[in-house]
Amino acid sequence: MHMADALLSPAVGATFWAGTLGTIGYCAKKLKENMDDKMVPLMGVLGAFIFAAQMINFTIPGTGSSGHLGGGMILAILLGPYAGFIVMASVLTIQAFFFADGGLLALGCNIWNLGIYPCFIAYPLIYKALVRDDSPPKRITIAAMISGIVALQLGAFSVVIETLLSGRSELPFRTFVLMMQPIHLGIGIVEGFVTAAVINFIRASRPEILQSAASGRPLSARVSIKRVFIGLLIVAALTGGALSWFASANPDGLEWSIAKVFGRPELPEKGGIATALQSVQKKTAFLPDYSFKKPDGAEEGRGGASWPAVEPGTSVSGIVGSALVLAAVFLIGLLIRALRRKSA
Repeated sequence: MHMADALLSPAVGATFWAGTLGTIGYCAKKLKENMDDKMVPLMGVLGAFIFAAQMINFTIPGTGSSGHLGGGMILAILLGPYAGFIVMASVLTIQAFFFADGGLLALGCNIWNLGIYPCFIAYPLIYKALVRDDSPPKRITIAAMISGIVALQLGAFSVVIETLLSGRSELPFRTFVLMMQPIHLGIGIVEGFVTAAVINFIRASRPEILQSAASGRPLSARVSIKRVFIGLLIVAALTGGALSWFASANPDGLEWSIAKVFGRPELPEKGGIATALQSVQKKTAFLPDYSFKKPDGAEEGRGGASWPAVEPGTSVSGIVGSALVLAAVFLIGLLIRALRRKSA
């Protein structure tokens, strides 16, 4: 559900950029007030895992479409809403600048759609209302399913509203929403199962992480997250480095919906700031579309006609991208922690 710049007007793109930056500032302020040393490596490794997981598109049977993990619910449940939102913003920013996944004008909208709804609506209003410290795995699965579906439905509807406000008449509201919502319901069901699996794994390994995120209290000094950190790091490397070969070649839910309405998966560019930002993105994206750069005129993309698409560029992208997210989130966490200590 990474929007391209062609879907947005400059006014809508700038408005959501402002809202997103304001939310990031608010989250950083909240973390500055209450963040312990163990939060920083946990934020980094979870960001690396989400980056790698988002590379794997899974087929939605009978539709010709695919979807990928959003990851916002996982981040909110394990880190709390403030840290979760900052990690999601870091993942999407690195994807946009270095892998040309989602436009730069649309980056504010993408962070909003994939971060705000899981972290600040679905997590506090649904998941926390349904799950307690002693909740069994079945209840966690149900809560993850419901909250994940709601968050994704809100994100998908937000895409429709953003295109409507941008005046993209090629995507009529009623027709576009009738395509977007059902396909993202299927994606949300898969995401709910994945979220439940990750949360139940962490609950079995280190339940203190979940309790800390839910209560907002720092982890005890006696609690070690070493095994969780190493485990997630290995999973991120394997996912980005090898499992990404098995990603579905079908268009994702957003592209599929646009194609159903407009006849093609992408809208034509209208020039102006979107074209200028696209030019910037071409210079910063050293692994566009998660692959090595191809000569001018050659088609960009992951893999070829065969499946699995065993391509070195995809593996490099998965590992390098995960490492970039890990490093970026580490730096952000360390900066927030340093500011906290300075003001103490």
